[in-house]
Order: sequence, then C-alpha cells, then structure tokens
Amino acid sequence: LSGLDPAQPYFQGTPTEVRLDKSDADFVDIIHTDSAPTIPNLGFGITPAIGHIDFYPNGGKQMPGCGKNPVSQIVDLDGIWEGTRDFVACNHLRSYKYYSDSIIYPDGFLGYPCASYDLFQAGNCFPCPEEGCPNMGHYADKFKDKIKKDVLKLYLNTGEARDFPLWRYKVTVTLSGKSKVKGYVNVALYGSGGNTKQYQITKGTLKPDNTYTAYIDAEVNVGKVTKVKFLWNNNWINPTLPKLGAATITVEVGQNR
Repeated sequence: LSGLDPAQPYFQGTPTEVRLDKSDADFVDIIHTDSAPTIPNLGFGITPAIGHIDFYPNGGKQMPGCGKNPVSQIVDLDGIWEGTRDFVACNHLRSYKYYSDSIIYPDGFLGYPCASYDLFQAGNCFPCPEEGCPNMGHYADKFKDKIKKDVLKLYLNTGEARDFPLWRYKVTVTLSGKSKVKGYVNVALYGSGGNTKQYQITKGTLKPDNTYTAYIDAEVNVGKVTKVKFLWNNNWINPTLPKLGAATITVEVGQNR
C-alpha cells in the first residue's frame, strides 16, 4: 500500500485506526511531499513516519519547482487547469507525479536512510548501506524483506520538473599546479548510460595538492563511468596565466558504492 502524501489535517496525531498506518497492509510505503505544519504553512501532508518505510524527497516540505511565481505556474506546460491546481497544492500533488515517474525509472529515486535531511545534504548518509537503498514509488516493495528498523526514514533529491529522478554521486578532486588561485572547479561525468552537465565541486581559493569533495544529484544515471571532464576558471584575466590540473578525480556511486 503506497501513501501519496497522506493527509495531515484531521489525521495527524490521531489513533492508528483513524489514519493510514503500517498495520493497514503487509507493506506500507509513504511519500511525504507537503509535510510543513498546516498553520501557518498550509502543509496538507502528514509529518511523522507512519509506514514501514517513509520517503522524504527534498526534505518532505518544499518541492523544487513549486516556488515559481503564480503566473508562470498557472499557465503551465500541462495547461491552465493543471497549472491552477498545482499553484494551490503543488507540493501535495508532487507525490503522484514522483510515483508515476518511478514506474518508468526502476533504478531511480533511491532513498538514503538518514536521521535528517540536513545530514543527508551534507553527505553523512552516503553511500547506500550494504543492503542497498529502496526505490521511492512503484518499486519500493522490492525492499520489503530488507527492513531492519521499526522506523525507516529515507531522503533523496528530485528535479524541478519531469523527468524527476536524480542519481547521487560523490566526486572528490585533488588539484595539481604550482600556485594557489581563486576561482571554481567544475566536473562532468560521462558513462555508458549517458553524460551529465557540469557540476560545481568547489569555489573560492584553489590550492594545488588540496582535495575538494562535493555530492552531486545528476539528472542521468551515467552507468559505468568512462570519462570525467574537469574544468576550472578564475573568472577574470590573470596576466600570469596560472595553470591548474586534476591530479586525481574519484567518483563514488551511491547505489552500489
């Protein structure tokens, strides 16, 4: 039984007989997309973990792409009716859009077990544990026999618009060169499943022999990594023409470590 942002008003804090609960089916998975408090935030979705596994995409409160200005949102690509409805309850309705996307992407929407969204964002809960990560949505039940805890809260990020799934990578870059410069470092991943755009790994003072790490949520599952593109820029013309390179770049895949 999949709960798509189960309702908060009149249900949160009530006895289990009244609301959706893990006792309602052999396996209950929940997607929380609008779990901010009803007052003053108008959150429609329930906050506590109530299933066997509970997914909190983007932290579970504010979904990317739902903060657009009202006019651009109402005159939506999917038409005015869809846009108007999304304007009123955009976060709440993201749950079924993630679910429908999950049917097409059996390898997408990996939920990382974590104590909080902030810790997940900081990379503390990366990569997936030995038993792997469950997939939010249609294929969540593949994880049914691997659950070891009473409460399993799972975090992930999604895109702003269809297609929603993102794949998480840890990218570590060690720089080489002769002198430190200011600027930024970008990396793009190429693989058997496709290529990503460039992602910023660090910006500010760049020191040779220093190591910089970033967690990126890529819009494509690159599969087996075949190439990494490294680019650095110092944003302005430097007459000394400083040179920087990458001594090593390490890519760790969340899914299979």
